[in-house]
Amino acid sequence: MLNQINLADIRAFVLISQLGNFTKAADAMGVSRSHVSRQISALENQMGVTLLTRTTRTLRLTQAGERFYRQCEHALHQIDQALIAAVDDTEQVRGLIRINCVGGYLGEELIANAVAKFMTCHPDVRIDLDFSSHRIDLIEDQFDIAFRMGALEDAGFIAKHLMTVDMVTLASPSYIATYGEPTHPRELSQHRALTGSVTKWHYRHATQTNTHVDVNVKGKLTSKNGRSLVAGALAGNGIIRVPRVYCEQEISEGYLVEIMPDWQIASVPFSAIFHKDRYQPKRLREFVDFIKQEFSA
Repeated sequence: MLNQINLADIRAFVLISQLGNFTKAADAMGVSRSHVSRQISALENQMGVTLLTRTTRTLRLTQAGERFYRQCEHALHQIDQALIAAVDDTEQVRGLIRINCVGGYLGEELIANAVAKFMTCHPDVRIDLDFSSHRIDLIEDQFDIAFRMGALEDAGFIAKHLMTVDMVTLASPSYIATYGEPTHPRELSQHRALTGSVTKWHYRHATQTNTHVDVNVKGKLTSKNGRSLVAGALAGNGIIRVPRVYCEQEISEGYLVEIMPDWQIASVPFSAIFHKDRYQPKRLREFVDFIKQEFSA
């Protein structure tokens, strides 16, 4: 009986376990919720094991379901890699590349333009470019490559350094005229700040390199999109801490002014990350090489 179990039903079970409910799994597979429910019922009946405990509000793996999920997730990952390796055309660059990237100037200008150029060179490639800024998991969220700012902690990924991002603290002349200009990071608590996801701002003294200050700021505007922070600063609404590349022209033309010149922010690496243990189809290898060339240029 076990040798008649449908692999599609196992895939459905693994996806439900990853996403946490039937509806999300059905949407991901492009089928109805009732179809997914029938798949799980058929799988449990053929195995003679209850894998999921279901109520109107909750979904929970049984002990047997938890063990089955862990083993099947690993096995399906291996199968997927084998399939990719088997069907990938070593001579042609084609197929889908799923990309996750930070938004703002880095993603919406640099990466988006690089993607457009790459697609022009390789018309048989399809790109799914996602700018969601949550901390994604490449395997669980099914991305092939991600672009991230900051230090990368997960040793399970390969990181290709693309550029070093200089950080600056800025305000508009109108803000300074109205609220004054802070000269020390501790004074920021008395000012209006516009913040992204980072609300603990770290500074080091320009000449006294062992002198560091951390400041917790509360944003009058909070947004994970750099463009909105720059727009708010230009309007005189507050002080921002952003990558210099977001607003080099505004700085050079005097619309935004660097403040607290005695205090510096550590530069941040910008990297492409992808799976260490995953077979890389030709389209992904070509894309990574193309991105590296774009940034080096």
